[in-house]
Amino acid sequence: MKRSKLKHLNTFLRFKFKAFPSFFSSSTTSPAISRPTNKIPFDHPIPQTLFQLLKKGPSLPNLKQIHAKVVTFALSSHASLTTSLINCYLCIKDLNKARILFDRYPSSLPPTLVWNLMIRAYSKLQNSQESLHLFTQMLAMNEGLKAVPDKYTFTFVITSCSHQNSMHCGEVVHGMAVKNGLELDLFVGNSVINVYAFFARWEDAQKVFDGMPERDAFTWTGLLRGYTRGGEIDEAFRLFDGRPIRNSVSWAVMISGFVDCERHVEALGCFHDMISEGKVKPDEVILVSVLSACAHLGALHQGNWIHGYINGNRIKFSSSIITALIDMYAKCGRIDRAKQVFHAASRRDVFNYTSMVNGLSLHGLGKEALQVFSQMLEENVIPNDITILGLLNGCSHSGLVNEGSSIFFDMESSWGIIPKIEHYGCYVDLLGRAGLLERAFEVVTSMPMRPDIVIWRALLSACRIHRNAKLGEQIAIHIEELDLNGHNEGKVLLSNLNASLGKWERVAELRNLMSKRRKKKNQSSRGYSWIEVNGVVHEFRAADQWHPRIAGIQEKLHEVLKRARLGGYVASTRQVSFDLSEEDKEHAVAYHSEKLAVAFGLMSSEPGSSIRIVKNLRTCDDCHSALKAISLVYKRELIVRDRSRFHTFKEGICSCNDYW
Repeated sequence: MKRSKLKHLNTFLRFKFKAFPSFFSSSTTSPAISRPTNKIPFDHPIPQTLFQLLKKGPSLPNLKQIHAKVVTFALSSHASLTTSLINCYLCIKDLNKARILFDRYPSSLPPTLVWNLMIRAYSKLQNSQESLHLFTQMLAMNEGLKAVPDKYTFTFVITSCSHQNSMHCGEVVHGMAVKNGLELDLFVGNSVINVYAFFARWEDAQKVFDGMPERDAFTWTGLLRGYTRGGEIDEAFRLFDGRPIRNSVSWAVMISGFVDCERHVEALGCFHDMISEGKVKPDEVILVSVLSACAHLGALHQGNWIHGYINGNRIKFSSSIITALIDMYAKCGRIDRAKQVFHAASRRDVFNYTSMVNGLSLHGLGKEALQVFSQMLEENVIPNDITILGLLNGCSHSGLVNEGSSIFFDMESSWGIIPKIEHYGCYVDLLGRAGLLERAFEVVTSMPMRPDIVIWRALLSACRIHRNAKLGEQIAIHIEELDLNGHNEGKVLLSNLNASLGKWERVAELRNLMSKRRKKKNQSSRGYSWIEVNGVVHEFRAADQWHPRIAGIQEKLHEVLKRARLGGYVASTRQVSFDLSEEDKEHAVAYHSEKLAVAFGLMSSEPGSSIRIVKNLRTCDDCHSALKAISLVYKRELIVRDRSRFHTFKEGICSCNDYW
């Protein structure tokens, strides 16, 4: 070697490992120089030094300089150095650089370890098939058995199968693992259970679980996830309840499983059991799930407690937690608290903005929602399709037809969001609520996609509100064509419309048609209301007989309705779908779930305090009228969230201005 190069090597050998900058030059790119012709053996100090540096996990700038030295000293043919470089690039998530090194690996066939590094990296990517492609390539290049798939290979490949569109590849790779005698391995078994769980194949997951000689916390959690994804929530809870050790992941799976199955009361109960047990602290996933449960139930007391818990335990206010808190406070009727959380966020993203827009829209504050949206655009935060849905809902509940129309027609050109069927549904609802029924009908019939039953139902509901039976009959025909399960939804709505107009012959005709193909009533079509009293959520249904205090509640309701008449309440029986006497009609509307909940709230809360109720259906005209009168005569603020929006009843007036 030339003297200058030997001098450079001596400088290199005097390098101390902890001082990266003292040796490396400022360049961070591989220098374009000619390589020395003599290959330096790996037991030489230079490769060994670089190898030790790579083991320390250098930062990206230092890693690039080490890589440059590998090229400078013609060390790219050293497999160990290349493997270390690949591993370091993967650790800093530079998958492209790692792949280039992998494709140029010194030997013709990389060892199993290197294949596993690359397959694992790609297995973490959603919607990527590269792990499967590499696995196929590995099998095809397996000459002389130099790179035989091992238990780690199968673990990573099977994990990647859960990111595919179907279970087919998971089944194939599972079969290959069995043929290779790896079906009993703990890691392989866990990955197989997880992929079956992802596709809700809980029976297959159970079979794998039963055949495993060894199990750990991940095994149990994977099976638990399979049952929750498959909707077998009771079986999942049985499995969870019988586990000797429960970690944060299993608690998260169980709580989110209850939320996904809309069993929110049980989700909160499970959360409180976890807190009482004291062995596991809630993580972000758990907190977001329980805040979602509080939002659904309108459980403000419990939502406040969780917010205090987050503050008290100095848990980081991530974007997901901020979004969940805004949603919870908005849906619990405290839009002021939702605004506080929103404005306190140091940096707001599209999810925080979308949650705030949706919250304001839910409260009928369409103009404020538009102001927040303008602020969002000023901060260069790009809206998504959910943001636009929230805006359209806000315009719909506030009667902002021009503003909503402008957003709908500009959403693609301004923000690159192609209208989906949900956006068309919101726009049709906007026009229908405003009484522009013919215009709404034109939008539905000219949509680029086939309108679904939800859109037709929304338009038919608007016909009922505006008492347009002629158009309602036309719309009902379209609903019948789409109602393949025979749920009679179109006929029910049309029957209610005709009943409100007193057309009892047509009502009888429709009822007769419905009786010929009657189906079991859908759970979601039943009226339910929830009220939180002293931290406990109580559930009521129409004409409820199940609550332990129902006799006293009915007696209280009788007194409440009697006093409400002093506030101007007159029972509205227009929506009763049967030709009954006026007295029977009044009795039919008297025991709606929200009236029972209000009576219970008046019995169980301090005089003058606000009462918050959540209703799963749209509140009817009679209940709306009754709640206005009750707020006046009892001097109470009644906050009711129905399926469409919030209603705040105070001193005989509703915040919706009777526009809902």
